[in-house]
Amino acid sequence: MNIFDEAKIDCHNHVFDPARFPYPQGNFYQPAGQERGTPAQFMQVLDAYGVRYALLVEPNSGYDLDNRCLLDTIGRSGGRLKGMAVVGNDAQRSELEDLKACGVVGIAFNPALFGTAYYADAARLLERLAQLDLIAQVQVMDDQLLDMLPMLEASGARLIFDHCGRPNPDAGLEQPGFQALLEMGRASKAHVKISSFSKLSRQSFPHEDAWPYVRALVDAFTLDACVWGTDWPFLRAAERIDYGTLLKLIEHLFPNADDRRKLLWETPRALFGFGARLDS
Repeated sequence: MNIFDEAKIDCHNHVFDPARFPYPQGNFYQPAGQERGTPAQFMQVLDAYGVRYALLVEPNSGYDLDNRCLLDTIGRSGGRLKGMAVVGNDAQRSELEDLKACGVVGIAFNPALFGTAYYADAARLLERLAQLDLIAQVQVMDDQLLDMLPMLEASGARLIFDHCGRPNPDAGLEQPGFQALLEMGRASKAHVKISSFSKLSRQSFPHEDAWPYVRALVDAFTLDACVWGTDWPFLRAAERIDYGTLLKLIEHLFPNADDRRKLLWETPRALFGFGARLDS
């Protein structure tokens, strides 16, 4: 059996459907052309590559805080999709409860885009996530984790970090932000997404300069706390990215089938609460 036949959950994707859900006026970025990926296109991609479940992430690009496209896509998926929504830092418990009832399993925080100061008043939001057993999904880059860490740890919320923590590939494995992330893994305080190597690489595919960071994360977190994602439809990518080649790269980096089952299926299924409808 090769990776195309194995059970898989893709834990980082976006959908854009401006024909049905127009982008809010004045948003800072509006995906167009090949950057768009409609819900129908996304489901066809999942079917083509044998991906049984997927986690959608509300994109700040295009939709900002408008979760309607995300929620509609989840609602039409028959339980195949769950989501990470985006809310304001002042979001109240009732809003979070409504999102959870619609298949949202957490809230996305994006210091890599907005900076850490944007989240200076997010402590109460994080506490509400902890109370509702929702996940805080955090995308930091470089050493931003150092600024965010006290608030994140104090909240008690379940944590997952996007895109390998987005270390600076020029700063090496010893850079403070990445070391702080590794320590969280060793202490079993978070999960991490093995995803979007292009965001932590100076090289073209297969992004070999990112591989040492992946290995370090797997060693620190273990595969019990690592999940995989593609970042489809590859918004603002610097070069062409294809879904199939990303899967073959994971097969190369994780040649043991039992390791792949842990990364691609068992860990994300347990973390995000996907069912067994499509299991085999």
